[in-house]
Amino acid sequence: MPITLGMFETSYAHIGERLRALGLDLAVHTFGKDGMFLVEDKKAPACEMVLDYMWLSSHINAEGFRDRAFDIALDCKSIGVLQTFNAGLDHPFYRQLSAKGARICNSSAQGVAIAEYTLGQVLAVFQPIEKQRSLQAGKEWQITPFREIWRTNWLIIGFGAIGQEIARRVKAFSATTSVVRRTPQASPLADQVGTSADLERFLPAADVVVLACSLNDDTRGLANATLFAALKPGAVLVNIARGGLIDDAAMLAALDAGKPAIAILDVFHQEPLATSNPLWTHPRVRLTSHTSFSGSGVRARWDQLFLDNIARFARGEPLIHEVDAKDI
Repeated sequence: MPITLGMFETSYAHIGERLRALGLDLAVHTFGKDGMFLVEDKKAPACEMVLDYMWLSSHINAEGFRDRAFDIALDCKSIGVLQTFNAGLDHPFYRQLSAKGARICNSSAQGVAIAEYTLGQVLAVFQPIEKQRSLQAGKEWQITPFREIWRTNWLIIGFGAIGQEIARRVKAFSATTSVVRRTPQASPLADQVGTSADLERFLPAADVVVLACSLNDDTRGLANATLFAALKPGAVLVNIARGGLIDDAAMLAALDAGKPAIAILDVFHQEPLATSNPLWTHPRVRLTSHTSFSGSGVRARWDQLFLDNIARFARGEPLIHEVDAKDI
């Protein structure tokens, strides 16, 4: 029997040639914005679909179709495996689909881009680039000292694919990495590893704190007044995970007090961020519009992850980045 594979029609137009080249025994059923699947040249409603595998690619996001696509997936009679473009699975959809028995694989494709974004933003804080450009414009010859990443201590909270990519690049700068993760499993990318119980011990030494963990009941509001009070002067906070990890009111008060000295924020409680939000104009905030994932190589890695995983599924092999149901 062929593997029944469901995906958005735009996704199939994008990947179809490469998918066919794998030579797998597949029955591909595409769905459109009307919520109907194409099955042997006839349309069928989602409630009739029994799918071995579904790929939700970033096309559903790009076309403003994400929430409707989530509803279509939930309407299916059954889905064996869902491969998603998301790294974080905090949207209620994933828990609902998992409860229906679907196995879920998230994405690591964003990791490289987010790691490069993080390093770029921190370097922009450490390096006086704006002052250098001003001096150039004024034809002023002046040495501009800067802070090095060398021997700084980075505390990375969350050590999935994104946290690991950040640590890999930080180590290349000869910085020290401390990691907080669910279990204190050692890693060659980390100089010290602990769990949330060690956070209070790690914070005072951190020059840069990166929030890279999932948003759940345990991590919501993690960056609060207590965390900020433990930071040393000059520390930099980076959030590339979820806005709900931060208590914004506590952060604004802490920024005014200089701990952290700078907050680099790419994610927020509500997106787009309201123009009235004080984060836009706070002098110690570097703000971007949830853009850290949008590197030039992300789509290619999304595609390759799907192609690798559907081939593994066909061979009965373990899937890449399958998430334990209890962690969804």
